[in-house]
Amino acid sequence: MHDVKAVRANPAGFDAALARRGLDPVSPALLAVDERRRVALAAAQEAQARRNLLARQIGRGRQSGADTSALEAEATGLRDAMGAMEAAAAAAEAEQAKILAALPNLLDDAVPQGADESENVILYQHGAIPNFAHPPRQHFELGEALGLMDFATAARLAGTRFTVLRGALARLERVLGQWMLSLHADTHGYTEISPPLLVNRETMYGTGQLPKFEDDLFQTTDGRYLIPTAEVPLTNLVAGEIIPDLPLRFTALTPSFRAEAGSAGRDVRGMLRQHQFYKVEMVSICRPEDSAAEHERMTGCAEAVLTALGLVWRRVLLCSGDTGFAAAKTYDLEVWLPGQGAWREISSCSNCRDFQARRMGARYRPANEKGGEKGTAFVHTLNGSGVAIGRALIAVLETHQQEDGSILLPEVLRAGMGMDVIAAG
Repeated sequence: MHDVKAVRANPAGFDAALARRGLDPVSPALLAVDERRRVALAAAQEAQARRNLLARQIGRGRQSGADTSALEAEATGLRDAMGAMEAAAAAAEAEQAKILAALPNLLDDAVPQGADESENVILYQHGAIPNFAHPPRQHFELGEALGLMDFATAARLAGTRFTVLRGALARLERVLGQWMLSLHADTHGYTEISPPLLVNRETMYGTGQLPKFEDDLFQTTDGRYLIPTAEVPLTNLVAGEIIPDLPLRFTALTPSFRAEAGSAGRDVRGMLRQHQFYKVEMVSICRPEDSAAEHERMTGCAEAVLTALGLVWRRVLLCSGDTGFAAAKTYDLEVWLPGQGAWREISSCSNCRDFQARRMGARYRPANEKGGEKGTAFVHTLNGSGVAIGRALIAVLETHQQEDGSILLPEVLRAGMGMDVIAAG
């Protein structure tokens, strides 16, 4: 959400910022609606002031026995006119809110200009792409050969883009999630949360999923939504609050549900793009002056997961055409999948600045130079996956596969798994 006062102060600058995302100028339409709203409100206020004056005159006239019928008729006319003025102001405000709700966040100056993911900037790479003595297999080939990854049964139970994991792979999914959650809570200082998996429309609006991305959400018959990411409930924990102590850092392990609208034909084999998957999410709430450093910190926490799993990964700065709706700046972490012979996103860490906070009404009280407090200001919010469990499982299988089809487990998972190797049948 954007501040219409900032648009009014620099409409050309606002339109130029939106142009970086390929959007046409919006300030003329937005400010025209805002002017209608302001004119209607001013007229209503003037009418109210006149009614207050008339009320006093009518009161004095009645006390003195004077004829107040003309004053009373004017007051009645003003009352009726005020209803129309207030309705006009409310309609203009709703139209303004609709325009603002559909506009994405403004990009950080550091975000490179680009049309799509092909113009993202690789910042650095951790580890060297491995050479195998055998042709590396993809995760679904490995999983099916082990007898532990079943797509046919999943399709019979639920349709496409679902997977049934059995035995050691089901355990691996669980152990990966628990290990990541403990790492972020115990080592990285995030507070563990168990949030609702169903949320209302206001909650989805607060983080920017609505109204733009409604087609990618699963909605229940009573109007609630299955969460597409734990970012939604975690960030909204502070909705409507004035937060006394910052930063706040939350983490959760939850299933995520996505309709994957518009992805027909993409990643149809295997587990890369599912309607249901587990993910460990990180959310930070902080002061504006701290959000850039918090972004680096959060991304480092996700990178620590990939390093400990012995994966080859790289950090990528997303360009303007690939940066998400609510984000001002995003780092993607991509992992090398030997079976695919390709880099695939496994984590996305975004600084949303005050964009979500304005939608949610999340504020704090900045301290002034004398140590007191003045007013309130919007917090900054950040979110990042730390990381997607299904994609981590895929990366572990493909990176640590052995020639006989077994999987040599990373050291950090062996205690939880109760084994060093997922043995081939």
